[in-house]
Amino acid sequence: MRIILNLVLIALIAALAYLLYSGIAEPIKFKAEKDKRQEAVVAQLEDIRTSQELYRDITGKFANGFDSLTYVLKTDSIPFRQVLEDPEFPGDPDKFIVNTIYSSAIDSINAMGIDLDGLANVPYSNGAKFSITSDTMTYQKTKVWVTETMTQWSEFMGSYASTSYMKYDDTYNPANMIGFGSLNSPNLEGNWK
Repeated sequence: MRIILNLVLIALIAALAYLLYSGIAEPIKFKAEKDKRQEAVVAQLEDIRTSQELYRDITGKFANGFDSLTYVLKTDSIPFRQVLEDPEFPGDPDKFIVNTIYSSAIDSINAMGIDLDGLANVPYSNGAKFSITSDTMTYQKTKVWVTETMTQWSEFMGSYASTSYMKYDDTYNPANMIGFGSLNSPNLEGNWK
């Protein structure tokens, strides 16, 4: 009888130890996976933002889709303006000449390490794409271009896209969006900060 009681106690201790371990390990594993996935998505969003800014430098507006964004950045040139001293009026800061030099956009994109062909793909997702929208708005009596690029957390969190993981992180909600820009104000800030 004593042997059976000891075996039951050992089994009970082992079960409690396992429950304690899993209760500690699961939140740590969730946080590590969330941070890793968020970091990859934010890096992709930053590449999209940089690409949108280059597109705006070339065309004067933001792209409303990834097809036009990649086409323009692969085939067009970025204008760079040089302000030079006017040789007829040396030393006069009010007299200058402006030259425009064009550089291939794809060369700049390649130098930054941006993959245009995979730009629309959400990392760690099953083929999900970022939503990208651009429009104009009036801001301080001026018509300006605005853009917004977003994806939902549930698209890239995989098995962690359940609301049950909200208990480990007060700010986590798989239904929330992560992205940059706004169609209501002219800013390109990311909401991950």
